[in-house]
Amino acid sequence: MAEKIIEVRNLKKHFKTAAGMVHAVDDITFSINKGETLGIVGESGCGKTTTGRCLLRLIEPTSGEILFNGQDITKLSKRGMNKIRKDMQIIFQDPYSSLNPRRTVFETIAEPIKHNKILPSGSTKADLERRVVELMTTVGLAERLINTYPHELDGGRRQRIGIARALAVEPQFIVCDEPVSALDVSIQAQILNLLKELQRDRGLTFIFITHDLAVVNHFSDDILVTYLGKVVEKAPSETLFENPMHPYTKALLSAILIPEAGANRGRIQLRGELSSPLDPPDECRFAKRCNYYCADCDKGTPPLIEVAPRHFVACHCVGPNGQNSLKLKA
Repeated sequence: MAEKIIEVRNLKKHFKTAAGMVHAVDDITFSINKGETLGIVGESGCGKTTTGRCLLRLIEPTSGEILFNGQDITKLSKRGMNKIRKDMQIIFQDPYSSLNPRRTVFETIAEPIKHNKILPSGSTKADLERRVVELMTTVGLAERLINTYPHELDGGRRQRIGIARALAVEPQFIVCDEPVSALDVSIQAQILNLLKELQRDRGLTFIFITHDLAVVNHFSDDILVTYLGKVVEKAPSETLFENPMHPYTKALLSAILIPEAGANRGRIQLRGELSSPLDPPDECRFAKRCNYYCADCDKGTPPLIEVAPRHFVACHCVGPNGQNSLKLKA
């Protein structure tokens, strides 16, 4: 049986605003096996990044449990979190704003090594420099760039610095928050291949947050589809692409471009008003935009149920054995 490194139970994150309480993440549950990748996808504002930052306690969750190697980190003090912080890292979306423009490549990568006392006691500056050069080589950065500043480098090299900084403390788990969305397509492929290689060589566990389903299919073992803070479908990557069951997942997959002249996937257009995350009522949050309906659509928030082995769906119109009663709206 695979060993779980992350278990999330009933995680919530609500933000208080003048207009009301924003339910950014609302009662989600999932787990990740050691050495695997969980992709989290959905439109902007669905709670992807908030979920990732809650897992690292970069923002404090409103409620719920986050177990890292069996320990509930939501109950840890600041000092307790600092002890395991090096085991949980993040690669940010923007490879420029996430770097200090006044620090060189060497200073950026060396900082977490020094702060977390990664090198043995008595190590010299030369030892530190060797370690930084080793990390630069690992992520494909030339040693000649060691004294350059972020503004002197392109987006791909900046993101490699961010990856090297995350690897510097020898983590077990990394949240990748849209790490390739700001990069050109050719550079995206290089970074994705680098992350896969690092995962294979170091046994890393990833959460991969993105809005690009083509990318997440290439990179993830399991995929979590979220909508307005709720999980609507979760399945192994291959299963989700071959047999999507939730109407929202079907619409997302229909938007993936096919790299063939004249090819037509059959785009599903979503119409209707987007539900508000402000104090949402107890109902299906996708109902107003859904192209389908069934007799149970007005019976509160649909639970996430297992409709096939490892395939979970939250839709009133999809039964426990995968049968559905979906009917097109007039």
